[in-house]
Amino acid sequence: MTFESLGLSPALLRALTEANYTTPTPIQAQSIPALLSGRDLLGAAQTGTGKTAAFGLPLLQKLSKETPAKGPRKPRALVLVPTRELAVQVADSLKVYGRHLRLNVTMIFGGVGMQPQIDNLRRGVDILVACPGRLIDHLDSGHAKLDAVELLVLDEADRMLDMGFLPSIKRVLSRVPQHRQTALFSATFEPRIRGLAMELLTSPTEVQVAAQNTIAETIVHRVHPVEASRKRDLLVEILSRRHTDQVLIFGKTKHGCNRLAEQLDKAGLPALAIHGNKSQAQRQKALDQFKSGKARILVATDVAARGLDIPSLPLVINHDLPMVAEDYVHRIGRTGRNGASGEALSLVAPEEGGLLRQIQRMLKAEILMETVDGFAPDRPIRLDAPIPKNGGQQRRQPVGGRPAQRPDEQRPGGQRAPRKAGARGHGKPADRGAHAHAHTGKPGGRPSRGPRVEARA
Repeated sequence: MTFESLGLSPALLRALTEANYTTPTPIQAQSIPALLSGRDLLGAAQTGTGKTAAFGLPLLQKLSKETPAKGPRKPRALVLVPTRELAVQVADSLKVYGRHLRLNVTMIFGGVGMQPQIDNLRRGVDILVACPGRLIDHLDSGHAKLDAVELLVLDEADRMLDMGFLPSIKRVLSRVPQHRQTALFSATFEPRIRGLAMELLTSPTEVQVAAQNTIAETIVHRVHPVEASRKRDLLVEILSRRHTDQVLIFGKTKHGCNRLAEQLDKAGLPALAIHGNKSQAQRQKALDQFKSGKARILVATDVAARGLDIPSLPLVINHDLPMVAEDYVHRIGRTGRNGASGEALSLVAPEEGGLLRQIQRMLKAEILMETVDGFAPDRPIRLDAPIPKNGGQQRRQPVGGRPAQRPDEQRPGGQRAPRKAGARGHGKPADRGAHAHAHTGKPGGRPSRGPRVEARA
């Protein structure tokens, strides 16, 4: 099966080729034809199975064929996601797929000022990727209007329910036309997802693929505890010691990858960076140099590294842990291929314990924790702490009884995002994540305890 056989337009096929997408994944092969035909869809797939392209490609193709109404361009497609990190990831992917189409993609999430988002909405939007809480803020203030939405996607619906977003989702849906095409994606078809699907979908096509979480047994998983402020210094130390190994380093953001590559260069460790802001020619040149062995160090975001195939890559380093555990599998799958040995090394700050625990539970393999001399953090990593249900981000109880921060406004490791002028206050029951969950009475048990992490000095 090829992307050409799925009926995608030449503009999309060109973008996929440039992004090194060659063969559709199972979720893409099943979902794209159904969505192109206009059917509603209920999909069960984990992150890392290619579901963003599964709904994003037909969404882009349908919007590009239709002429928008005259006047200010209101969103014709809405993608609801549970966290700001996923919003960025989905929006970046849509921009990559639609790079040859004249469609505007805008993100809306909490934790940042509203004014830039308001300005983007006023300029005109074709596709809106949004977290429910902040979207309601814009709807209530009249800055966002959803009466032109033709295509609705709920991504990771199970996580949104876990985080207490069901009331927010229903408020958003009350602003969307009933005559629309809807796709709902979840990790499983559990009863509450079935119930939500019955409310939202009309005679949907059901697609279910197995989680692609197979991990090579030849990979050694290792963690170095370190303060976040000293990660770069530790990385330089590691790369200096292993001066002959080719290494792929994963960062969280485009800007962060650029800055990290520049810092490594200054330390005498030439590095290349690839991410969504690089031109296709720049990305391809960097990939060619890395694949040929001319470049030893490549720093990449998750999206930019899709399709990267290095036959004998010995080392993958997570400078930043992924916000979703399944993305860890995608990252480390670049090493330990075809029976070869490989190493997955993660630099973990104390506040990232929740993310590490989430990875541990999914991994079902031993993780070696080794402290590097001179880089021991001031605080231990709390591996025994329960993992929050908001994407692995730790929730802190505010001092003085202030309301908790909305899940889509949190940053990695539980750090509170700075409040900016124009941002609305919190405290609405629908926006309190796990607290709202307790009031709604929705099921959502804590995942089973995973294997113990071995600690070594």
